[in-house]
Amino acid sequence: MAHTPQQIPYTTSNSGIPVESDEHSLTVGSDGPILLQDHYLIEKMAQFNRERVPERVVHAKGSGAYGIFEVTNDVSQFTKADLFQPGKRTEMLARFSTVAGEQGSPDTWRDPRGFALKFYTEHGNYDMVGNNTPIFFVRDPQKFQDFIRSQKRRPDNGLRDNDMQWDFWTLSPESAHMVTWLMGDRGIPKTYRNMNGYSSHTYMWVNGGGERFWIKYHFKTDQGIDFLTQEEADHLAGEDPDIHRRDLFHAIERGEHPSWTAYVQVMPFDDAPDYRFNPFDLTKVWPHGDYPLIEVGRMTLNKNPEDYFVHIEQAAFEPSNMVPGIGPSPDKMLLGRLFSYPDTHRYRIGPNYAQLPPNRPHSQVRSYAKDGPMRYEPARTGAPYAPNSYGGPDADTDRFGDIAGWRTAGEMVREASELRREDDDFGQAGTMVRQVLDDAARDRLVSNVSGHLKNGVSRPVLDRALQYWRQVDKKLGDRIAHNVNGG
Repeated sequence: MAHTPQQIPYTTSNSGIPVESDEHSLTVGSDGPILLQDHYLIEKMAQFNRERVPERVVHAKGSGAYGIFEVTNDVSQFTKADLFQPGKRTEMLARFSTVAGEQGSPDTWRDPRGFALKFYTEHGNYDMVGNNTPIFFVRDPQKFQDFIRSQKRRPDNGLRDNDMQWDFWTLSPESAHMVTWLMGDRGIPKTYRNMNGYSSHTYMWVNGGGERFWIKYHFKTDQGIDFLTQEEADHLAGEDPDIHRRDLFHAIERGEHPSWTAYVQVMPFDDAPDYRFNPFDLTKVWPHGDYPLIEVGRMTLNKNPEDYFVHIEQAAFEPSNMVPGIGPSPDKMLLGRLFSYPDTHRYRIGPNYAQLPPNRPHSQVRSYAKDGPMRYEPARTGAPYAPNSYGGPDADTDRFGDIAGWRTAGEMVREASELRREDDDFGQAGTMVRQVLDDAARDRLVSNVSGHLKNGVSRPVLDRALQYWRQVDKKLGDRIAHNVNGG
């Protein structure tokens, strides 16, 4: 229905003041100079110059949606966390992303995918910041920055470089398991809806009686796992570089709400010290035969954001957001990320990022934080410090004093343990090649790795890469070497 002039809403400035024109600047006469007093023109230009925030250094390109998490199985014997209690429904936000690419990069690059979840619980926000892989390239945060730089662009020419990638990987043998995933079918999911999500890290759960357990999260896609071949991905990168973002948005818009069934693996607390490899090593999975999957619930994404920038670009996920009943583990990478994630949010979107719509808890905030740029919610604490005698909030030690923790054994050290009989770097990658992949998947893995290695990888790095794959699996490595060396 056409609007009459009286029905059309009028344009205002950012302060709500009606403006006189959307098209013409204020000038002296019809051809005269523009006047500085045209405050609306100045506002538009100044706002335009500042409408970008720094993109994420990692996981810059992504997409997301709101939804619901519903508990379908009673796991209260393992955790008292509010969102995992029987029958509970919790509103949530999910963001999926590529890792190495920039904002404008194609969705179909071979790359891990971020799988970040924010649950708006009764006790504040709980964030699970994972990937579509159950493991990662490195196990120590000392190496994380170097790893990311090796996957990004060269400082001299601004180009991505396979030689840098393989140089780092082959000098970091702990990457073998993850590189096997990356170069296989899971390296390019068909859509965000067709990939699993994993916490990758180990977390601690604490039940109502104070018992502690080690757990890993698995979110299995209800749409089924599917992938793109390298050829399909390369074609789509040129035809529709935003295909994964487009697919998720339109699926939800059509009412085809994607869902994932959540499971956990649970390790008794006392199993960890004597387990046959380090259970907190981010490059390792826990065999399901030792610790089977236990169903927890289902997440369903059913609402697109009304504004992408507000709700997805400004979404801030951080593994340090752990609610009562959930805590960290001795996983070194997790412990590093507890600092790194909130720190990058403060840099990127400001110290009051938790007050932005996607990050604002649905529960009441009683924080002693104050002031800073862009703050609009007062602290309401009576006095801006604790303890105070002016009615400010007081930590409830009786209720929340047993937030998960553990005791360290021995001195603080920087080297990895050599005591576990299966604490090698290539064993699980080799098992995956020989026992998990079928012949067709192995053929694609050989083709993907060979194609990558033949594209600009220098001879010394190439020789290490071939040895790397022979240590994963001798037969597979020989096939890759045959392809790369012109066989």
